[in-house]
Amino acid sequence: MPELPEVRTVAKVLKKLKNKKISNIKVIYSKIINPNSLDINLLINKTLKDINTIGKYLLFNFDEYILISHLRMEGKYFIKNKNDTLAKHEHIIFDFNDSTSLRYHDTRKFGRMQLIKKEDLENNSSLKKLAKEPFDLDKDSFYKEVHKKNKAIKTVLLDQTIINGLGNIYVNEVLYDSKINPLKLANKLTRNETNNLLDSSCKILNLAIKEGGTTIKSYTSSLGVEGNYQKYLKVHLRENELCEICNNKIKKIKIGGRSTYYCEICQK
Repeated sequence: MPELPEVRTVAKVLKKLKNKKISNIKVIYSKIINPNSLDINLLINKTLKDINTIGKYLLFNFDEYILISHLRMEGKYFIKNKNDTLAKHEHIIFDFNDSTSLRYHDTRKFGRMQLIKKEDLENNSSLKKLAKEPFDLDKDSFYKEVHKKNKAIKTVLLDQTIINGLGNIYVNEVLYDSKINPLKLANKLTRNETNNLLDSSCKILNLAIKEGGTTIKSYTSSLGVEGNYQKYLKVHLRENELCEICNNKIKKIKIGGRSTYYCEICQK
């Protein structure tokens, strides 16, 4: 699943579409559009002003509307020529008033879009429940929220109402960098440990953003972008490889149904 660094990378590349006007929209698979969405055809003849992000969400800013897009597991955007043949798994097509076409591609069809009025952004049900991104979180507030949870810290860090933008890849890496066992109950963490989690989150996400994200099977070179952060992974997908610190073999377990990689020695 694309996480905060990958979504920011996509937004950065999509900015080349700024100031283009939509001339036509084709909806091939309508369930991509949220039932609570305004009619997406309202965007016809509207100009794309900018593309921003909130955590894992893309926000396409138009004149008086915002199109909210969540890529979920395998959603991707491709910029093509509007005369190009429709490819398999391209579900929403935005044609612009030049030769450009923006194609939403999603093999598993899990991604979602919702068109809202710009004035309704703060009260949007999908966004208002989100926590702040790690860069903006207050350490005391984060400690208090984490301490309310009698769950494995791995599960808590995946909760977007606690910390916004981390997914499975970066949670595994953050826990390793913080020397915290993923099974440790969140309400047993010390204040120093939660401080370290936030510091590690910011450090790892900043480097991942710089490197264009992590290219694995769920995030590939859509838009001509290929991330490089996979070169920096310390535990994720490294089952039975040696820990760079202690030479113990990296272990893989399941926590809450999610694949979890960690070092039993460094993360006691």
